[in-house]
Amino acid sequence: MRNALMTRKTRETEISLKLNLDGSGICAVSTGIGFFDHMLELFSAHSLIDLELSASGDISVDCHHTVEDVGIVLGQGLAEAVGDKSGINRYGYFMLPMDETLVTSVIDFSGRPAFVYNVNFTTERIGDFATELVHEFWQGLTNSAACALHLQLNYGTNGHHIAEALFKCTARAIRTAIEKNPRQKGIPSTKGKL
Repeated sequence: MRNALMTRKTRETEISLKLNLDGSGICAVSTGIGFFDHMLELFSAHSLIDLELSASGDISVDCHHTVEDVGIVLGQGLAEAVGDKSGINRYGYFMLPMDETLVTSVIDFSGRPAFVYNVNFTTERIGDFATELVHEFWQGLTNSAACALHLQLNYGTNGHHIAEALFKCTARAIRTAIEKNPRQKGIPSTKGKL
């Protein structure tokens, strides 16, 4: 079983995470941020990663710390669960439409963090959720998972659709990248290490 159990406690947030890469998308999340919980549920469902996550933070000040730190902890969990990456595809790519929106997500579990974010939201908020926090979440995940993640908004106008497409699309790309490939013997790199 490729599992991870993580905790992170700072003066701003307290987060606990349990995940199973080989799950079926069972999800129980609570961050105190309704829209963000919805995005994490979509992530779990489309990646087929079982996810239990509880986060409390200074959301009375701003949601930034909670969203960013959840990204960090989820990235750490992914890194721990994939281990040395032996036998995985390593790379994942997906394009996903959400009504008028089309996004592309490409990921490489390379061991080297690199984040490219070509996304411009047409709105500053989705309800009470600041759209700039989508970037902060994926940046935190990328850094702590030590992966290369490229997110591209090809086109789209509705902020909710853009955010939802990014979470679903990246979940699908991750699902492909972490999948065990019976033809892949050992580490998927000519260097022999990732």
